[in-house]
Amino acid sequence: MADRIEMDCRGLKCPQPVLKVKDALERMTAGEIAITVDNEASRSNVERFAGSQGCQATVTEDHGNFHIIIKKDGEARPVSGAAEAASFTCEPGQTGLVHVIPANTMGRGNDELGQVLMRAYIKTIKDVTPLPRKILFYNSGVLLTATDSDIIQPLRDLEAGGVEIFSCGTCLDFFDLKDRLLVGKTTNMYEIMQSMAVAARVVSPN
Repeated sequence: MADRIEMDCRGLKCPQPVLKVKDALERMTAGEIAITVDNEASRSNVERFAGSQGCQATVTEDHGNFHIIIKKDGEARPVSGAAEAASFTCEPGQTGLVHVIPANTMGRGNDELGQVLMRAYIKTIKDVTPLPRKILFYNSGVLLTATDSDIIQPLRDLEAGGVEIFSCGTCLDFFDLKDRLLVGKTTNMYEIMQSMAVAARVVSPN
């Protein structure tokens, strides 16, 4: 009787789903693997890896989840020249551009001039392609999201257009501004680091 292995790999980063499929295929002479992933990169990589091992893969999508059925028969062999499983990594650009705003001024020198430059920088973000996926504010940068000024509306417009805006909660506490946030959401250092680590590109005016 052929084996059947079910795996829920939702939430796993590339190349973990591929590595789990590789391990299952190596333990299986013939049978079926049913794997669920929750992002396009993992779906593509698992499907390509299955093909590289001489297996058939069919994919169905349900509310953002990809259900992949991989069938292996006793004659399946890796395709000549196929890449190793660990090489099936998330491609650059999957998580987009992130802007990091670590201060309420831009550049060093005159703070008054720096504030003018920072306001111009934020107002210009909407005019540059591509738009960022996230804008992260920390240190004195949170003064820009919690102090009423002429940049709050441009930030709200960006947020309405799908840009996620986050301000460091510890920084808001330090400046006694946590209850005065005017745009976006609060975040923590783990989420700030994670957003920067997985970004295709990080841009900062400082």
